Amino acid sequence: MRLIRFAIPLLIAACTPDPAPKAQAPATTTTPPPAAPPKEEKVVMDKEELKKRLSPQQYEVCVFKGTEKPFQNKFWNHHGVGKYHCVVCDAVLFDSQTKFDSGTGWPSFYDVLTKGNVKAEVDKSHGMVRTEVMCGKCGSHLGHLFDDGPPPTGQRYCINSASLEFKGTEEKK
Repeated sequence: MRLIRFAIPLLIAACTPDPAPKAQAPATTTTPPPAAPPKEEKVVMDKEELKKRLSPQQYEVCVFKGTEKPFQNKFWNHHGVGKYHCVVCDAVLFDSQTKFDSGTGWPSFYDVLTKGNVKAEVDKSHGMVRTEVMCGKCGSHLGHLFDDGPPPTGQRYCINSASLEFKGTEEKK
């Protein structure tokens, strides 16, 4: 009973409006954070258009995840200074400064030029588990990624020349 006598006045006090209005904090306006830059639109590969535009080797590699022969491809021993682009959509993928001779017969890079332009997925084909790399813009097959590259990344992007287009003007010295 004592509890009820004590609780009722507290409930009444809690429900009674405060006679003195409280000062309100001045309204503040906040500027919304800047919008993220628009993401580049994904390119959809039209297989018929690609069949007309690409060589048979490029088409096999880029669309059907083929692999060209080692030591018999365009860029394995290429020493130009410039950038390597996706042959399908022209996305910039690799810089010649990250290219190195891996001894495998395919062009190898230890890093990508722009994060997001190359994406990686698990590849369980041919009875192996590897990491496939594709163009982040159009999904074209590029090659595979291995953890046996040089510093600073320790990675080796083993890329098919057929999936690349080189844009540069100087020769390495």
